[in-house]
Amino acid sequence: MAEAGKKEEVKQKRPSALKRDLQNEKRRLRNRSYRAKVSTAVRSFEKSLSEKEAPESVKSKLDLIFSLMDKGVKVGVYKLQKASRTKSRLQARLA
Repeated sequence: MAEAGKKEEVKQKRPSALKRDLQNEKRRLRNRSYRAKVSTAVRSFEKSLSEKEAPESVKSKLDLIFSLMDKGVKVGVYKLQKASRTKSRLQARLA
């Protein structure tokens, strides 16, 4: 049992840990936004495939996805293998 007069001390985070928390949150939101943009492009591509749109239209949507995935790898949102795998699967769906 704890003594009535004794208070527990709460450790405060160091300034560097607080800064790191802020940076992580900013980065998390940026990555989440970017992933949402890519998944929206993928949905649009799959919708145009199912509706049998013109091949030029579908190809341009696929090019947009490829561009977004490559940029995502460049800035660290996606790992290289994930982007390659996704691009390969989408290319196979087109073929």
